[in-house]
Amino acid sequence: MSKPKIGFIGLGLMGSAMVGRLQDKGYELTVLGNVNRTGLDAAVARGATEAANAREVAEASDIIMLCMGTSDHVESRMRGPDGVIAGLAPGKIVIDYGTSLPASTLELGKEVAAKGASMMDAPLGRAPSHAKDGLLNIMAAGDKADFDRMEPVFKDQAENIFHLGPLGSGHTIKLMNNFYAMTTANAMSEAFAICDKAGIERKALYDVLSAGPNGSGMMDFIKAYAVDGDPEKLAFTVRNARKDIGYYAKMVQDMGHNSIMAQGAIEATGRATEEGHGDDLVPQMVDNFSRWFKD
Repeated sequence: MSKPKIGFIGLGLMGSAMVGRLQDKGYELTVLGNVNRTGLDAAVARGATEAANAREVAEASDIIMLCMGTSDHVESRMRGPDGVIAGLAPGKIVIDYGTSLPASTLELGKEVAAKGASMMDAPLGRAPSHAKDGLLNIMAAGDKADFDRMEPVFKDQAENIFHLGPLGSGHTIKLMNNFYAMTTANAMSEAFAICDKAGIERKALYDVLSAGPNGSGMMDFIKAYAVDGDPEKLAFTVRNARKDIGYYAKMVQDMGHNSIMAQGAIEATGRATEEGHGDDLVPQMVDNFSRWFKD
C-alpha cells in the first residue's frame, strides 16, 4: 500500500527530528518552517517540498502535522486565508503534536470538521533524540476511527502509543503530566536549596528521599544537576515549564476552579524567567532558589 502524503509545520528541534524519521521511513513530505531554516533546509535537501504557506501544506497532504510551541502559534497556522483549514478537504486529518490548551483544540476541531476533515491531538513524550529513532511516546486523542487510520504512522514515530479518548483528552493528560512533573521539580529544587541554608549536604537529602516512596525519575533529573552538575538529564527549559504550568492552570479555570498546587511552580518559573533565566533548563531552578534564599 502507498504511504499517505504528510505535511509538517514546525521544524524546530523536535519537529526536525520527527521529519527526519518520517523521511527515513519513506514518506513524501511537504514542509513549512518559521524563522530558523536549519531543519527546513535539511528536510528539503532530503527531498521534502517547501510550501509557501500552511494552506499549501494542507492542499498537498493527506495528513497535516503541527509541532509548535503554543496554542497561539497553532491557531495562527490553522486559521485565515492561508491557514491549514482553508486548504482542507474531506478525509484529511490534522494532528497537533504540541502541548496546547484543550479548549483551543476543541474549537479548532469544530472548524476542521466543518470542512469534512478530522483533527486529533497527540502531544509527545520524550526528547528529539527519541524522535530521530522512532521512540517517542504519543498521547493521541480523537475519534477511534481516525486513530486506527493514524496508528501505522504513529508506529513509525513512537515506541509507546496511547489512545486516550475524544479530542482534547491528549492535551488534557499532557498538561496534567507536565503540571505534576514541574511542581515536583520545583519542590525538589527548593529542598536542595534549603539543604544549603541548613548546612546539610544535598546528597544526604537525596540518599534518604530516594530510598523511600519519594524516589522518582524526576528527583533523579534534579539531583543530576544539584549534586552532579549535569543539567542535561532534563532538557526542558524554564520558559517552557512556565508555559505548560500556566496552561494547566488555565485549563482548570476553564473547568470553573482555581488550581491550588500550580501556583508555587508558576511563581517560581515566572520569576526565574523575568530575571533572565527562562532559557536555563529546569534542573537549574535549584540555582534560582539558592539565590532567592540568600541572606
